[in-house]
Formats: sequence, C-alpha cells, structure tokens
Amino acid sequence: MPTQLDPLSLAGDLLYAVKTAGEPGVESRSTASADGAPGSGTGSGTGSDLGGDDADRLRERLATLERSRLSRALSTRERTLSFWLNCYNAYAQLRLEEEPDVLEGGVLERWKFFGRDRVPVAGCWLSLTDIEHGLLRSSKHPWGFGYLPRPFPSTFEREFRLEQCDPRIHFALCRGAENSPPIAIYSPDDVDEELDIAIEWFLEENADYDPEANVATIPRFFRRYRGDFGGRRGIVDFLRKYNAIPGDAAPALEYEASANAPDFDGDLDLEMDELRR
Repeated sequence: MPTQLDPLSLAGDLLYAVKTAGEPGVESRSTASADGAPGSGTGSGTGSDLGGDDADRLRERLATLERSRLSRALSTRERTLSFWLNCYNAYAQLRLEEEPDVLEGGVLERWKFFGRDRVPVAGCWLSLTDIEHGLLRSSKHPWGFGYLPRPFPSTFEREFRLEQCDPRIHFALCRGAENSPPIAIYSPDDVDEELDIAIEWFLEENADYDPEANVATIPRFFRRYRGDFGGRRGIVDFLRKYNAIPGDAAPALEYEASANAPDFDGDLDLEMDELRR
C-alpha cells in the first residue's frame, strides 16, 4: 500500500472495504475500476484485497491525514460532497459492527451512536452528527425543520463543510435502519448524477400523487428537513424535478411514515396539522 493516498480514495476504499468485508477474492475498489470492472475509482488504489486489516489501515490513514492535504483534496463542492458521504456511510457501518444492537435501545443509546466522537479525520475527532449536520448540511441544527443554524461550529467544520446544504444527502446517508437508503460509493466526478438516479428511484418507490385530490404523499423526513428543501414550495419543486408529480401540479402535501423510507421523527410527537400546509 502506498505511503500516501488521495483522501477521496481513502474514504471510498474504506467504504468499499466495509461493504465487501468477508467476501473472498475481492479486489480494491480503485484497482477494479482500473481493470475495467465496475467501480468508481477516485484516485490511487491499494492494490490488495480489502479485509478487516486493510480497513484498519485505511482508518489510520484518514485519521493521520495532514489538514493541508485534506484541504487541497476537498477543493470543489463535488469532492467535498462525495468525501463526506463516503466517510459517513463507512463509519456508520463500522460503528454498527462494533455495537450491532445499539439502535435497538432507547433514545440515549441512539444519541450516543450518532453523537459520540468516534470518527477521526485529519487529526480531528468527529461524530456522525458532526458529519451530517455540520459538514454535509453546512452547519444546520438537527432540529428546527432545517431553518436553525448549528451553534458554535468548530474551526474544522467551518473549513471543510459544504458551502450550502444539499438536500439530496438525505437520500444517501445510511443510518443503520432496515429502511435506510442502499449504501453506494460516491465518486467526485459523478456524484451529482449518482444522487439524481438514487433520488428518482427512491421517489418512485416512496412518493404517491393522487391527481383527483391533488395530494402528494411523501415520507416524513421531508417535513423534518423542510428548510433544507426550501420550504413547502421547494419540496414541490423538488418533486417536480424528479418526476414524482406532474410538472404543472401544485399539490397539497401529506407526510407519513413509510416501510421503505427512513423515518427520523423517532419518538417525537410531530403530528401537527399545521405542518401539512
């Protein structure tokens, strides 16, 4: 394994290692791409089979990256977006391997899973909450329906976060539940197209439009993060863009839990009629 790897390759290869753990004869993600096999190479490959030991080495390399190197690597929106998506999904899976029953516990156990600083990147300890709400949502509060800023962002967060919140991340993050989105390895060259494909598939499976009643029924996370989408009007525009409703439709919105969609309301009683407007 080279002494230094591009940070985007490290994050992508770590997620690949986690996804393929235990599979015999699996090549590195980047090496497979170079040979013409399916993959989404983002830089130099490891050139070795990726198992538990390799995942540990990749974690160590991510942890000890120089910040200047990370800053150069995350020079565009696409590179920043793909890097943090891959980091989040890789470490979410690693944390679940370490504590497989943690999400079956109460609110405190779930908070610890997402809120504890267990993700070392470039000398900084991060939590999954830091990555999602600080770095990917551009310092937005977990609550507040996407309208409140996250208080006191760290220097690291301010330097490496996306400049603007991209609501498409909600269709890419795996939070450990059975109804979480499928895990994908995102590449900086194709991350926008990859997200768009995932969203169209998701909405086809989980959004419903009744033309007679002019009502669109969508998963509840649209409500919890409505500010990320630009409010009610932004949600409608989003549904139009991804062909979930006709281009000229202006439906009322209903939010409901779905067996196939992540439900982030948890134990909170957010069933307030006014939020449907």
